[in-house]
Amino acid sequence: MKQSLRNIVTFLRGKAKWWAVPAAVIAGLVLGYVFRGPWAPGGQPPSAAAGPAEPAQGEKEKAVQWWTCSMHPQIKLPKEGLCPICNMKLIPLESTEAQGRAMRELTVSENARKLMEIETSPVERKLVEAQIRMVGKIDYDETRLKYITAWIPGRLDRLYVDYTGVPVKKGEHMVSLYSPELLAAQEELIQALRALSNTRESDSTLVRDSAQATLAAIREKLRLWGLTPEQIAEIEKHDKGSDHMTIYAPIGGIVVHKNAQEGMYVNTGTRIYTIADLSEVWVRLDAYESDLMWLRYGQAVEFTAEAYPGERFVGRIAFIDPVLTQTTRTVKVRVNAANPQMKLKPGMFVRAMVKPRVAAAGRIMDAALAGKWICPMHPDVVKDSPGDCDICGMPLETTESLGYVSVDPSKAEKPLVIPASAVLLTGTRAVVYVEVPGRDKPTYEGRQIALGPRAGDYYLVRHGLAEGERVVTRGNFKIDAELQIQAKPSMMMPEGGAAGTPHHHGGTAAGETGGRDE
Repeated sequence: MKQSLRNIVTFLRGKAKWWAVPAAVIAGLVLGYVFRGPWAPGGQPPSAAAGPAEPAQGEKEKAVQWWTCSMHPQIKLPKEGLCPICNMKLIPLESTEAQGRAMRELTVSENARKLMEIETSPVERKLVEAQIRMVGKIDYDETRLKYITAWIPGRLDRLYVDYTGVPVKKGEHMVSLYSPELLAAQEELIQALRALSNTRESDSTLVRDSAQATLAAIREKLRLWGLTPEQIAEIEKHDKGSDHMTIYAPIGGIVVHKNAQEGMYVNTGTRIYTIADLSEVWVRLDAYESDLMWLRYGQAVEFTAEAYPGERFVGRIAFIDPVLTQTTRTVKVRVNAANPQMKLKPGMFVRAMVKPRVAAAGRIMDAALAGKWICPMHPDVVKDSPGDCDICGMPLETTESLGYVSVDPSKAEKPLVIPASAVLLTGTRAVVYVEVPGRDKPTYEGRQIALGPRAGDYYLVRHGLAEGERVVTRGNFKIDAELQIQAKPSMMMPEGGAAGTPHHHGGTAAGETGGRDE
């Protein structure tokens, strides 16, 4: 060792004056020699050349043992303890388990799976039921509205119904109208009767036929003016006309509008009353455009009214508006509903629900409409064979053309579905985690799939999954979070990436110039 120090000093003297060499340099050389040993700078000790000594079995197991938190998987500590975030007890996690066997896989221990509360469900084919909720209001049935108008000019001497809301029956008297023109027409009727009576003794058939035709024309004129056959018969019986006529209710219902007052002079066609038959009403509902795929003409609809909590009413969809309302982004749906007890009143707020059963390809199943024929104007008219509607006479259409399954629902093709809780949606992609079969430890694989529409608690699957596979329905967010920490492909990082971004303080990262020219 002394000889080596002499060699160093001799070397320094040969290069420069020894007192010109800083003391710090000499001290560094000496200390380096003492602590590194007599080998060249940058060299390795003899023992290192042969490789490090094999650690003991206990030390090797300790090297791969890590501890993590079931609630905060980003926490990984080399020893047992409590989570520094939530103070929960850490669970063991082996590095070999956390890495998985593929980029999109995660393998965990049985203990970790229980603590992560991972649950799975099978991918299966079955009939599912959607639930479409809508809101709206009760309205008049426009086909059951009638107007009482003046059929001849005159003066309203008496209005027997003098306020709105009064229920009336068909044939009840509503208005007493004074009209000089009516009196003149009645006189014509009386004269025609007398002329016909005088021609009975005539031998001319032409005269008798002419008098009969004149009488028939005058009777028709009075009928068109609103006089009933009984009123016309009364005039002929008493051989005396009247300058007043009574207008009767054409239908039974509720007087919803009163458009005139007593003493008014009216012309032909002036509206006096509006009567609504409320034995059937319309329910006008608003449906979101995303729910239109489940709505069909003729579907049964259940709805409730605020006035009758717990009581359910039933109707059928009779019309779906072909135009979307721009302000609300909804489509108007009209439902025909029976109202025999007059509980439903126009203006009432209602909440409705449609529960379609969904078959493959999004077709709707309804046992009452399978293989039937239905009227396009009256959804209550359903027949087993083709024909015409009993109400409007229009040809019936097949329910299959309206989107219904044409066979028995029990024989319909079932769609491929998964629980809605199994899907992680990013807005552009749908990701599920599938349990990998045949592994020694629980292993889960991330997979991007193509979804169909949602039906209740299930999603229809277009492709990406096979029947019988098991998808994670609970704990999938924890699996995804662990994959993100490991910089593997996940829900938000489909290609994978760094688990964390370096945080710099007052400098640039290695390899960056910060915009300055070197």
